Amino acid sequence: MKTVTKGYVMTTMRFEISGLNCGACAARAEKAMSGVAGVVSAHVNLADHTATVQADAGLLAQIEAASGGAGYPAKVIVKGEVAVDRDDETPALRDATFLAALLTLPIFSVEMGGHVFPAIHHFIAQSIGLQASWIVQFVLATAVLIGPGRVFYRLGVPALLRRAPDMNSLVVLGATAAWGYSTIATFAPHILPAGSVAVYFEAAAVIVTLILLGRWLEARAKGRTGAAIKRLIGLRPDTARVLRDGQIVPVKVEDVIVGDVIHLAAGERIPVDGTVQSGAGFIDESMISGEPIAVEKGQGDSVIAGTLNGTAALVMRAQAVGADTMLARIIAMVAEAQGARLPVQDLVNKITLWFVPAVMVIAAATVVLWLVFGSLPMALVAGVSVLIIACPCAMGLATPTSIMVGTGRAAELGVLFRRGDALQSVQGVDVVAFDKTGTLTKGAPRVMTSTIGAADLLLVGAVEAASNHPLAAAIVSFAADDLPTASGVETIAGLGIAGDVAGRRVAIGNSAMMQREGLEVEDDTPAGQTPVFAAIDGRFAGVLGLSDEVKPSSHATVNALQAQGVQVVMISGDTAEAAGVLGQSLGIDRVIAGVLPEGKVDAVRALQKDGRSVAFVGDGINDAPALAAADVGIAMGTGTDIAVDSADIVLVSGNPAGVARAIEISRRTLRNIWQNLGWAFGYNVVLIPVAALGWLTPQLAALAMAASSVLVVTNALRLRWVKVASL
Repeated sequence: MKTVTKGYVMTTMRFEISGLNCGACAARAEKAMSGVAGVVSAHVNLADHTATVQADAGLLAQIEAASGGAGYPAKVIVKGEVAVDRDDETPALRDATFLAALLTLPIFSVEMGGHVFPAIHHFIAQSIGLQASWIVQFVLATAVLIGPGRVFYRLGVPALLRRAPDMNSLVVLGATAAWGYSTIATFAPHILPAGSVAVYFEAAAVIVTLILLGRWLEARAKGRTGAAIKRLIGLRPDTARVLRDGQIVPVKVEDVIVGDVIHLAAGERIPVDGTVQSGAGFIDESMISGEPIAVEKGQGDSVIAGTLNGTAALVMRAQAVGADTMLARIIAMVAEAQGARLPVQDLVNKITLWFVPAVMVIAAATVVLWLVFGSLPMALVAGVSVLIIACPCAMGLATPTSIMVGTGRAAELGVLFRRGDALQSVQGVDVVAFDKTGTLTKGAPRVMTSTIGAADLLLVGAVEAASNHPLAAAIVSFAADDLPTASGVETIAGLGIAGDVAGRRVAIGNSAMMQREGLEVEDDTPAGQTPVFAAIDGRFAGVLGLSDEVKPSSHATVNALQAQGVQVVMISGDTAEAAGVLGQSLGIDRVIAGVLPEGKVDAVRALQKDGRSVAFVGDGINDAPALAAADVGIAMGTGTDIAVDSADIVLVSGNPAGVARAIEISRRTLRNIWQNLGWAFGYNVVLIPVAALGWLTPQLAALAMAASSVLVVTNALRLRWVKVASL
């Protein structure tokens, strides 16, 4: 959405960013983009290598140039497209890891094997000699650094020259220090102090190999964080069978236009949004709505792109194509939510921006202190270990990976977080206030009770068929499919309707309408039902009791929310009696009845008193102000576009159970984020001093660093299996 402010056309742009390897990279790319005059905000997501920038629409080139100048080339993502294919780097990392391991294994076996098993050391000394062994190790280690390891130099050295060191820079310094010291010990040992001649080629090679291994495993895991969007994109078929010039021909989905008639075979996925023209059957909408039960569809019913046709052949007419389909809008909303920044991420970014320079200072201080109080070899080992053990990657990945997986899982359950901060705020709501009609109820009244005989009911239905009153359709549907024709139908404002059917006078309406007909009636319909009385030829024919049917999941939703410690409130325009009956049947804590549409905002604000956080759930145009006024606005996806646009969260299928799902997923995701941050920061706080004290070898440091990022991403992936009990 674009807004015009002070002569600027503000828009939200998304970019795919290259060269991001750690949290420091993301922070620097973000800083570079934010530094462009006219940029309101910039957020770089390390998990999916994208940036979201709010800026003047004419600054595209400058933003790309700024990010590229900082060492992180940016490419704009065309609106309607989603950057999800992050698996391209995985095969290259796998191949590089295997090659590095192949070259490293002989070095590791000879050097470390000689320390563990002295017989190996003696055998080498007596056969080819230590000097020849060191030369072989030099050749293999050099091959590792200039082959699989050159990626670290290609990225890390320019970062050092820009005075903006990143994780690659730490690897370069650590591996080069170990390799350089060993090379001097091999070819110019006289330069080193007596007793300090030793080689650490295995450290340099193992560092590169293990970190490549970690990045390969991390890339594989990160590829699964975007699985939800990939599955959504995979729902849309490539072609559709369209009626063109009297022939049914396969057409690319991109070429389908509004109005096309599409033929669907059993088991086919629906290519675009539309309506059923002929045929009837069941559609599996679970991948869109999260609801497992197939939905029956017939002529005139709407169908959604990506859903699965059942066993019947259907003919449909296209109504929305391309980026206008519900599936495309869902994908866009999920992508936006996955790129969201939570408030906690601001603190993380500030820390990671200074983390690498701080680690370099600590490593330098470690070397100096060991030179003063220890030995040159220990200074080298401890300094390299400090450089390698540090892991800004884990800190940078802690929040975005959890957000990506959490929002993706929510989408699979039919819950779309349209605004990123809602993911954090909804988990803390104290009150959930539901609109009644169309939210807790289906929004379509039904005849629940009737005392009118079958013959008279046909006459009543015939008159109601000429009415546009909201209750008329329910009465017509209840009466019969084949009704006689009414004539002389007139609507009496505030009372009801009357007409002639087959020479008989039929009057239908409220009790005042019956009084007009000279009849006194008593309302004995069950509480909560709206009575509709009928008179035929001046004779009382009976009464119909109508009510809006409660959605099947409403009661379970209220129970689930209360179990989560949330107060449930219903806001309704109905009378206190009618609303109270429904509220009591659902076990709702509090009912606010008789509220006019404009009074819903006041009701929400009243609930917000005493600092309580309130979520409002609605579906209509008149709910939009209340959705905006609430701390968290939750709209039914089956509601109006205005309501959806005003909401922070959208429930795709219109199932109120999605509210409990949203809160549960939010709580699980926030808990997962704090687990990741606790590990990422705790890991560095504990192990950097351990490395500085010389208690870690560079090889163990590399293994621990690689494992840290993998652990964070793997922990986030647990959110893929979040379930909400009984919903």
